[in-house]
Amino acid sequence: MTTTNACYTVTARDRAILRALGARIAEIAVDPVNVERRRLWKQLNALHAERPMVLTETGGVITETMPVSALECAGEWARGIERGLRDRIFYFEQVGDDMVVEARVTYGHVVRHDGYGVPDEVHRGDDGDGHGSYVWEAPLRELPKDLDKLHPRRYTCDPDATARLGEALEAVFDGVLPVENRGNYWWTQGLTWSAIRLVGLEGFMMAMYDQPEGLHALMAFLRDDHLAVLDWFEAHGLLTPNNEDDYIGSGGRGHTDLLPRADWTPGTPCRIADLWGLSESQETVSVSPAMFEEFVFPYQVPVISRFGFACYGCCEPVDQRWHIIKRLPNLRRVSISPWSNVAVMAEQLGGSYVFSRKPNPAYISSRWEEDVIRRDLRETLVDTHAHGCNVELVMKDVHTLCGEPDRLGRWVQIAREVIDDVYG
Repeated sequence: MTTTNACYTVTARDRAILRALGARIAEIAVDPVNVERRRLWKQLNALHAERPMVLTETGGVITETMPVSALECAGEWARGIERGLRDRIFYFEQVGDDMVVEARVTYGHVVRHDGYGVPDEVHRGDDGDGHGSYVWEAPLRELPKDLDKLHPRRYTCDPDATARLGEALEAVFDGVLPVENRGNYWWTQGLTWSAIRLVGLEGFMMAMYDQPEGLHALMAFLRDDHLAVLDWFEAHGLLTPNNEDDYIGSGGRGHTDLLPRADWTPGTPCRIADLWGLSESQETVSVSPAMFEEFVFPYQVPVISRFGFACYGCCEPVDQRWHIIKRLPNLRRVSISPWSNVAVMAEQLGGSYVFSRKPNPAYISSRWEEDVIRRDLRETLVDTHAHGCNVELVMKDVHTLCGEPDRLGRWVQIAREVIDDVYG
């Protein structure tokens, strides 16, 4: 038997491989350990954490944790699905962090947009594993005159392509795993990366001095564009919950009974107010708090405030901006990057937010020194425990494990040992 649907072709052998992996996913989903992790995530996100949660990410090291040579399927589409399933199993069986495996396969609506009406060409370097720097030519050179070149993004949804994708997945996993339409169509609502793609990093920084009116106009355009996009997704009924194993913020998980809101009807499309959302401004790390407050934050607020819960921050240190960021009315999760002052932020956040700590990935990407890892984790956990923080430890932005994929699992073991030592 061969399952065929437009560009999705799965041989009988590939289908059998995928169904066997799906069956293992179904077993993991009901494992008592997995069930307990769901409960603990809900406690954390309700700001009643029982212990720090521990997460890792394999996205930057998938070629080491799940190399192509480990894949068994022959078809390209099947191999992509296989890698995702094996990755979920790898987390549970070998990494042992708190990632929850849900018994389902998901897909999203096929959605496209036409950009802002100006060129967006990127030239990338490549080390052979998809890593490398890149450059681009900023299409807007002169503010505010060049703003006339822009138009708001125009989105379209392809229901036929969406249906074909869902049907192809159903044909593979029928009777093994549920197939659910559960999509995520953006990562951040931070605006500044969009602005910098349009005017360049140097252009953005200089505009704060040389063309403040033009930069304000650009940020207002992006604010209005992002709000219009949110309206479009709502109006077309394309939004689905992100309150389970969904990736939220800059590394957390969305498990909560507090979203969607109480007046949402299960089985119907979500509204923006039913979802977790993220805002951040990593690119303006060298900008003073006063300039961040003038040129960035006022434009972020109307967008991220639309969401049920807001997450703020990624790699930027937030301690110098906390007096500004804390004004967000729906703020629930705050990213504490390797460059943040942990002691200051532990005192500031206390038990009122999720303390999303991102340890330095260099600790597992360079020379392996367990005493350094333990000391780093202990410093964080002593400070956060003293102030009653709701903590998640997220090892992310890892781009090499030096050919030793077991490092992820060992870091998790060390984190758990330090948690037990500090928290008792």
